Amino acid sequence: MMDLKRSGIIVFTEQYEACVDFYRRILELPELFSLDDEHSTLTCLDMGGSYLMVEAGGTAMPGGRPIEQSPVKLRFNVADVDAAARLLEARGVRVVIRREIWGTVGDFVDPDGNRCSLRDEGSFVPPVP
Repeated sequence: MMDLKRSGIIVFTEQYEACVDFYRRILELPELFSLDDEHSTLTCLDMGGSYLMVEAGGTAMPGGRPIEQSPVKLRFNVADVDAAARLLEARGVRVVIRREIWGTVGDFVDPDGNRCSLRDEGSFVPPVP
């Protein structure tokens, strides 16, 4: 078995500054480090046990990427989806709430159009193997 120490996600962005601001200021993810040199422009943020690395070099689709183009969604589990959605909306982020039999989610996109979602942690029940 692989001795996994930490997991992370790298998002390549066209609107690097706007995306870093979005995740750092709007979503309040703590910054771990930034790098801007001849090889890389990136910011690494703490996602509660894993990390999100925002890196320059992607292509923006501000209205949101369809699943066919990007079958990945960044999920942020929170104590209260409605309260988190109100906070994001007060900061200018459009959040679409969906109430499913398995829980409540709040879908939104970052400035590059990457799909993100809030999820109520309280109703999250992992499958039993």
